[in-house]
Amino acid sequence: MDRQPDLNQILDDVARGDVDAFRWIVRRYELSLRSYLCSQVYDLDVVDDLAQEVFIAAFRNLSSFRRGEDFGRWLRGIARLKLQMYFRATARRQNAMERFREEVSHLLREELEQEAAGHQAAAIEALLRCINRLPDRLRRVVRAGLDGTKPALLAQALSTTVGAVYNLHYRANQLLRDCVRKELADG
Repeated sequence: MDRQPDLNQILDDVARGDVDAFRWIVRRYELSLRSYLCSQVYDLDVVDDLAQEVFIAAFRNLSSFRRGEDFGRWLRGIARLKLQMYFRATARRQNAMERFREEVSHLLREELEQEAAGHQAAAIEALLRCINRLPDRLRRVVRAGLDGTKPALLAQALSTTVGAVYNLHYRANQLLRDCVRKELADG
């Protein structure tokens, strides 16, 4: 009959350098850990990443686990810390994107208002022509920014990173500003 190994024996094996023994721990606690993470985060990719981070942290800090205590509870404690870090980072990214949108909006608003004083229709037409001339990827970034699409969703749609989306936003705004100026100068 196949008997489940004892957690203390597995911990002793890992402590002696048997890294493969840790796989038993992962298999034993993965479902309950992922369930806990899913109750806090609804994106399964994020849950996968967080679960992996929790198990890596657990492996690195296994010596701090007090024998005889609930190992699942210990893992959930690590998971709570990882969730707090994730939510803080997410909030910072969202705040950064909001500030970016406000700054871009402010910059474009000032330029468009200046242009609008003399020839508002011409400036808008120039902007639309310039948007149409942008490469497809930059045009999608501009459209997403105008629609208020979250950078993470846009990054996923473009198969890139959130940082790359910020760079694409910046590049698109530079190209649009230069293009509109040229269009209006050439009249």
